Formats: sequence, structure tokens, C-alpha cells
Amino acid sequence: MRPLRPLFGAAAGAALLFTAVAPTVTASAGVLESVTVDAVGRIAPDGTVTLSGTYRCLGSSGPVFVSSSVSQDTAPRTRYGIGGTRAVCDGAEHTWQNTGRPSDTLTTAGTSSPLKAGAAHVEATLMELRPHGIVPLPHVHATQVQDVQLSAV
Repeated sequence: MRPLRPLFGAAAGAALLFTAVAPTVTASAGVLESVTVDAVGRIAPDGTVTLSGTYRCLGSSGPVFVSSSVSQDTAPRTRYGIGGTRAVCDGAEHTWQNTGRPSDTLTTAGTSSPLKAGAAHVEATLMELRPHGIVPLPHVHATQVQDVQLSAV
């Protein structure tokens, strides 16, 4: 057993060196995964809204998307989904842009959009659909809620 003791010492030293040099993903994952929302969004005359920002995420086991929703003070409890963008989780910062036309089931066809140019509240979520048996389950990587200005184009 005597010859193995130096090997254990060398292995322990290597393990200590590795942990001192290699960053731990779990400790810094919250910092490395993020989603931001640009302070200004666009709203077209037909009510089409475009929102944008940046995101960063680490590896994934399923598809990842940046989703966004918007509301205004005229109906703060009503959030309108504005598109979704497929995300690449490679640790680098990427831009996202979602475009969509909110529909309001209470308005009739041909009426104006429920959203107007002006102050709005946006929520962006970086979400992964992780495989879990037959049904994929959502896993949130990051979320951001921010007041924005919808600018008429």
C-alpha cells in the first residue's frame, strides 16, 4: 500500500488546483443567464408591436425561447403576448426581437388595437422546455419586467 500513497497525494493536489482555477457554473449561473428589455418598443398603425432586448444563457437540454408580453395602465391586468424567439444557449450575449399583434377577444373585427403609443409594462422570459417523460416541462432561465415606451412608427 505504500506506493499508492504518493498517488493519492498527487490526485488530491490536482483536484485542489482544478477547483481553484476552474469556475463553478452553479455559483455564477445566475449572473451568466439574463434577459433584458430595450427601453423603447414600436407600435405600428395596425397595432403590431415590436419588442427587443438581449439575452444570455448556458447549455440546455431542450428548446429555449424568449417570450414577451405587454400591458398598459388602461388594462393593467390584461397582458398581451408578443411573439417568441428561439434562443441559443452558448453563454454569449445575443439580441432578440419579438413582433406580434395583440388581439382582444372583447373587441370586434376592424376595431383598433387595445394598445396605444405611450407607457407600457413589458415582461420578457427566457424559458426552456426540458424533456421530462412524454411532456416537456418549462424551466425559466431568466425573466425581466420593465417599463417601456411604445413609440408610434
